[in-house]
Amino acid sequence: MQNERTLDIYQDDPEDSEFDIRHYFSIIRKRLSIIVIIIVIVFAWQFLRVNTITPMYTASSSVLIEKNQGSANLDRQYFGYDPFFLTTQTEIIKSEGVARRVVENMQLDQRYKPYFISNTSSRTTFFGEQKKNFKNFIASLLPEKKRKPEMQSTGLQESSENDPQSFTDADIIANIVRNGLGVSPVPDSKIVNITYTHKDPAIAKLVANAIVQAYKDVTLDIKLSSTNYELQWMTEKANEERKKLEAAENALQEYKRDNDLVTVENRLAVIPQKLNQINTEFTNAQTERRELEGVYQQISNAKNDMTALVQIPLFAANNVIQAIREKIFKARQNINELSKKYGEKHPNMIRAKDELDILTNEMKLEVDRIIATTRNSYELAKSRENNLKELLAATKSELLNVNEKFVQLSIMQREVDTNRVLYDALTSSIKRTGVTEQAQSVNIWVVRQAEQPGGPSYPNKRKELALGLVLGCVLGLGLAFILEFLDNTVKSEKDLINKFDLTVLGTIEQLKGKKEEIESFVVRQPLSPIAESYRLIRSNLLLSSAERPPQTILITSMSPKEGKTTTTINIARMLSQGGKKVLVIDCDLRKPRMHSLFNMDNKVGLSNYLTGNMDGNILFDIPGESIKLIPSGLIPPNPAELLSSKKMTDLIKKMAEIFDFILLDSPPIQRVTDSLTLSRIVDGTIVVVKARQTTNEMLIGGMKKLRDVQAHLLGFVLNGMKERPAGEGYYSGYNTYYAKNTD
Repeated sequence: MQNERTLDIYQDDPEDSEFDIRHYFSIIRKRLSIIVIIIVIVFAWQFLRVNTITPMYTASSSVLIEKNQGSANLDRQYFGYDPFFLTTQTEIIKSEGVARRVVENMQLDQRYKPYFISNTSSRTTFFGEQKKNFKNFIASLLPEKKRKPEMQSTGLQESSENDPQSFTDADIIANIVRNGLGVSPVPDSKIVNITYTHKDPAIAKLVANAIVQAYKDVTLDIKLSSTNYELQWMTEKANEERKKLEAAENALQEYKRDNDLVTVENRLAVIPQKLNQINTEFTNAQTERRELEGVYQQISNAKNDMTALVQIPLFAANNVIQAIREKIFKARQNINELSKKYGEKHPNMIRAKDELDILTNEMKLEVDRIIATTRNSYELAKSRENNLKELLAATKSELLNVNEKFVQLSIMQREVDTNRVLYDALTSSIKRTGVTEQAQSVNIWVVRQAEQPGGPSYPNKRKELALGLVLGCVLGLGLAFILEFLDNTVKSEKDLINKFDLTVLGTIEQLKGKKEEIESFVVRQPLSPIAESYRLIRSNLLLSSAERPPQTILITSMSPKEGKTTTTINIARMLSQGGKKVLVIDCDLRKPRMHSLFNMDNKVGLSNYLTGNMDGNILFDIPGESIKLIPSGLIPPNPAELLSSKKMTDLIKKMAEIFDFILLDSPPIQRVTDSLTLSRIVDGTIVVVKARQTTNEMLIGGMKKLRDVQAHLLGFVLNGMKERPAGEGYYSGYNTYYAKNTD
């Protein structure tokens, strides 16, 4: 419950939001010496560099540059907004051609050679070579616009020193002029500032003005060269297009003549109409043939059966057949009536039958006539259908042939038109280019000529020294935070709480005096902040359990020299101040130290008792203090077996009946298993952690071992803190207040 309460205090700290900033300041304070050293080194290096650099002077001139719009009828190619115009002109000014033109116009390689190329040769020292290499490296990292004049002075000159025959003086000086040249367009205007930097102010002015004239000359050369090449190309191209146009026109005329395509357009309009008409007639003929074919098929299926034939719709609808059928019907009725009166040979009966036979013959004759007519009509319809089909195919073929000829004619006509357009355009361009050949494509006016600079532009000592100071601060702070980041040790109470979810009983600051000893400091300075820190640990121990405080407490650490023995004796002193009986048992049977703190004999102690070789009492009084001590005794060969024996458990139980608190000083967890064994027989375990020494990996492994054996962990004691960060934890400022009050 106490652990949870203390953890909640840390988590609900109202100043927790300020922890990060204060933590950064604590890192700066801790690494302040490294930061100061880096700042001093960088600033000193910058100071020496600034005072050894050759001063450079910068002359500046301004020019107005705009595109020559020309005539709306002659120079249409120049109309329109060009967002890259000034950028292009800037690159032209910085080009090698302009630099070479400056050298030629001003004869810099003859009249002013000593100002650019030194004739005196000197040996390059090791430091000079390293300085040059460093400058070249820095220059390679910076953009060209941000390179300083001294960085831009390298180039062909250095190459010529290594190989004097590689470049001429004009080449070297032209490259030096380019490296010292600066061009910067003025935003939202057509004005461009041109600067030149040199170690001699007069040369800087001279070259800055010469660059403008050289730029004008190069621009005109570009225009003339481009125009001449354009005219030559367009003339050759026009001749080619003229020959193509003549060939295309001749081919078109020959094709028309060979294929008789004079009336092709009229034929192309008539043939589709004729094709539609024939197609309609063919469809009608096909329908008629199918109808007659159906009737003829019915007649064929009847097979001369008069009864079946007359039932076919073609016969049934015939008026003659209908009239004969009525007469036959009446003749048969007459025969039936006469048969009732007369016999078969009666003249009336014979006459009636003769009439019926005559009607039947007439019916047969009429049916034969209709059959013959239907057969003829069917044959005629089939013949007409075949004729129309052949005519339709011939018309389609004729239309396809005419279409192919017309398509080919259109292709040839289009080629003629295209060649004519290209030829006319080239002819017009040749005439227009010839008229505007001498026109300037870019208008350039000098707004401000360069004047001789009154002072050096580089180095700016104040700026460079300020930059060195800032760079030193950045490097120093960067190194400090890198070292802090690489430090994998426990640094604060929050590291322990956040990672292990276990309270920190107290924090012990490291003694600042070299001759001070923490073991006796608490006795000599009972009102010091360190003493109050141990009292705070005592208070947290007494409040760590709801029913009663832990009586038997094991104090251990992850590795040696983390302060567990000192912590044990100082906690025992604080517990004894309230009149409590306190016993300290030195359970470190491998490297005992408790007896040496009080100059006591270690011949008899815990090991003697556990092995049964005890000749006397193992309880000793600590001189000058109300604390009992059981020293470790002689070092046994099997410490782990002795500490895990039943006799050790019985000893703890027996002493618990006499003393109010029993503190066990045990070996480090990472070395042996003694502490893990003892943690099972005590009420609680305290882990001592040394700030800036105990690593997180070491602590994670040790805590896992303690939790695997189900040890009751009371909390951590953070030992050896050099300083407590401002606002760290709930008890910030508590020691100062508590130091004014004694028990």
